[in-house]
Amino acid sequence: QQKVVESGGGSVQPGESLRLSCTASELTFADAAVGWFRQVPGKEREGVACISWRDTNTYYADSVKGRFTISRDASKNTLDLQMNNLKPEDTAMYYCATVLWFSAVDKEHCRGVPTLVPHPWGPGTQVTVSS
Repeated sequence: QQKVVESGGGSVQPGESLRLSCTASELTFADAAVGWFRQVPGKEREGVACISWRDTNTYYADSVKGRFTISRDASKNTLDLQMNNLKPEDTAMYYCATVLWFSAVDKEHCRGVPTLVPHPWGPGTQVTVSS
């Protein structure tokens, strides 16, 4: 069964950093685009960062540009999200996923919708930023 598991979340103060990691079973991150998404209660899941199939480009939500970096290690089949200068508005549950899109990633295709994400969502990892 295809499965992803996120880790690395925690409670930090504004300005601090966290590095999230994602591992997969029965799923190969190199076979498609991949991304990180986040959700807060009462709101839709939003795309934070995506990297295209074959690593040709990356997409970042405007709110995280310059602070977050997505990376994929095909040899380890892992996906990471380095988050620097965290802000209270980054507080959310973070999820990783593959994205069934094989061209350049953009806002339209870095979305956590069923037509793009072909497998069950993982448990997520909570990120809380507060002073």
